[in-house]
Formats: sequence, structure tokens, C-alpha cells
Amino acid sequence: MTDDTATRLLDAALNHVAFDGWSETTFRAAVTDAGVDPVVARGLFPRGAVDMAIAFHRRGDDAMAARLAQADDEGLRYRDKVARAIRTRIEVVDDREAVRRGTTLFALPLYAPDGAKLIWGTADRIWGALGDTARDFNWYTKRATLSGVYSSTVLFWLGDDSIDHQATWDFLDRRIEDVMRIEKTKAKVRENPLLKRVFAGPERVLSNIRAPRSARESDLPGGWTAPR
Repeated sequence: MTDDTATRLLDAALNHVAFDGWSETTFRAAVTDAGVDPVVARGLFPRGAVDMAIAFHRRGDDAMAARLAQADDEGLRYRDKVARAIRTRIEVVDDREAVRRGTTLFALPLYAPDGAKLIWGTADRIWGALGDTARDFNWYTKRATLSGVYSSTVLFWLGDDSIDHQATWDFLDRRIEDVMRIEKTKAKVRENPLLKRVFAGPERVLSNIRAPRSARESDLPGGWTAPR
């Protein structure tokens, strides 16, 4: 019942976000439209529309994960799997204006930490869907890198008026190519005997950093636990 009520409220809010953003005005209108007791609504979304915006983003993550679970990735290169996952995450959301308003909200200093955690969570869901099991420092670097690619692609998409958003997908391919170049450079450093000795100390320290057992274990995007 609680989940159903929260869904009704969020759906009702989406009818107002384009006009009033993720604001208190939108929250109150959603409560009225959904016919939900204001006390119950506040219990589900303590910060009103801010928590609704968070729920909207996580709904997109869930939809992406469900679609990727049904996808056939046989024969795809790993970079193509990553690109498809990001594209899927963007395409599962029909309401681009709601995303735009959310981007504006989470750009505010007060809510920037929430926005960072959401992007980090999306990156974590993508790597999880791709079967990533790394629990060392790569857990952190992979999600940090993907967070940057995802967020920059979303910003490009918000201003893209090309047919079928083809300019966005071209932009995404370029960003992933940039990442691949960085990975190739890192590989060359490891293969170079001199550079390998130079970076041996820092790399040994970083390799001892453990990722959280779950993405929810830390309240900070990129937080980690002490080595065990």
C-alpha cells in the first residue's frame, strides 16, 4: 500500500513538474491530485518534491536495470555494452523536462550531495548490470569514470534537438573513446619497467582500499570502508 501510494504521488507530481519544477508547489498539487492525506505524503517524502525527484531518478535506474536484464549482449564489445547501458538509462525516461528540472534542482549547493549520490548510484547499477564484481580500488575508479561519462551525456542530451538524439549518441561514443584511451595509457604505464617502479608505491596503497560491500553502505558517493 505504501509503495502504491508513493507511486501515485510521484505520477501526480510529474503532471506539474514542467510548470513548477520539483518544488513545494508541485508537492502540494500532487497530494491534492492523488487524494492522499498530507501527513501520509510527508511521511513518504519528508522533504517534499526533493525526495520525489530522488524517487523519480531511482525509478529510472530500476527501469534501466530491468531492460538490461532482458537484453542480448552476445557478440558485443565491452565498450559497446557500456554505451548501450548509458543510452538505455537515458531512453527509459519519457519526461525530459522532469530530468531537466531535476538537473537544475541538484545543481543547487543545498542538494548537490543528493545529486552526486544519485549519479554514483546510477553508475553502480550499470556496472552491476554488466556483471562487474571488482571489489578493490577499481570499484571506485570505474564508478567515478562512468559517473562523469553519464552526467556529461545527460547534459548534452537535454540540449539535443537532433533526429532521434543521434548527436547525443555520437557524443557518448566520443566520451567512451576518451575513457578507452586513458585505460590504454594506464596499461602502457604498467608495462613500462621504469614507470611501473615509479608508480608501484601509490598503486599498492590504492589497491588496499576496499569498496563498500554494497553501494548503500556509505552515505557519501565514493565512500569506502577501511581495509579488512
